[in-house]
Amino acid sequence: MSISKVSPSNNAVIYAILAINSEVALQRDYLASDEVPDEDRDNENEILEELEQAFMEFVDIYKLRLKQDKTLPTLDELLNSQL
Repeated sequence: MSISKVSPSNNAVIYAILAINSEVALQRDYLASDEVPDEDRDNENEILEELEQAFMEFVDIYKLRLKQDKTLPTLDELLNSQL
């Protein structure tokens, strides 16, 4: 079976969204700080862009799941929940 045909569980998608969202926030905070050396700034911005792209891809997957499973929390509920 091809890996591309394997569908992650709802929980796996939720955990990925929450984890990547957290990493995006951390990366944004890091880039806003004075801790990033000038020579690393471009690379760190690329990392942020890749994290944001991954986040959006999982959000797209989750939106499809929401259409199929009305018991899942909305995206807003998911992202605004306190864990």
